[in-house]
Amino acid sequence: MSASIKSPPVVLVTGAGRGMGAACAARFARADWLVAGVDLRPPASDGLALSLAGDVRSVDACDVAVAAAVERFGRLDALVNCAGVWTEGAAEDTTEDEWDRVVDTNLKGTYFMIRAAIPALRATTGCIVNFSSDAGLQGNRGAAVYCASKGGVSNLTRALALELAIDGVRVNAVCPGDVETPMLAAQAAVFGAGNEPGYLARLLAGYPQGRGARFIRPDEIAELVFYLCQPLAAPITGANLSIDFGLSAGIQ
Repeated sequence: MSASIKSPPVVLVTGAGRGMGAACAARFARADWLVAGVDLRPPASDGLALSLAGDVRSVDACDVAVAAAVERFGRLDALVNCAGVWTEGAAEDTTEDEWDRVVDTNLKGTYFMIRAAIPALRATTGCIVNFSSDAGLQGNRGAAVYCASKGGVSNLTRALALELAIDGVRVNAVCPGDVETPMLAAQAAVFGAGNEPGYLARLLAGYPQGRGARFIRPDEIAELVFYLCQPLAAPITGANLSIDFGLSAGIQ
């Protein structure tokens, strides 16, 4: 009798079009996972087996993305919620539209992607990796809306880890500092007041490495995300894992 052929594991990555999402998609693909990627426009990241357009701010779009991945591959083993946006500025200047854009992308989208994926992940005893931030663990001056969204992701991760543990589904979050991505470049362009190098230098000045500080690379984030989806990470759930060169370790 011939041995049965085990199907490869399947991961769905949001924000897969660039930056950390694209790096995560590529890392899973290199390990022969089947990767479904979703972004505002169909992503063209390396190694995608399924490319989907969708806005995670829409509950319907979250449902459609998960259903499409499960229909194509017959299973779902991991969900990586990487889609996110940044904002900063004084709280008194915050508009309702800006609040909705950031909170709906970072927190609502994460929540409803998970809600849609729970039945499929329960069937495979799969795992979820959310993207929080150092700003989800500590306050950042001038970034109250972003901190609110990522703080929500951090505590959502803890709550769902407890809720889904009985099903064998693990839920963790990675909490990066500043990562060298197009999003960081756009952040500097929008909020750098015409001095993008100065803006980026100010960010680096906050790291404990001093002159040796550098921004995190997307592939470094992807390696941690990939590890959290491996059997060796079985004891890890409900964790918010800092990957920030010590930025959030405490007062310097």
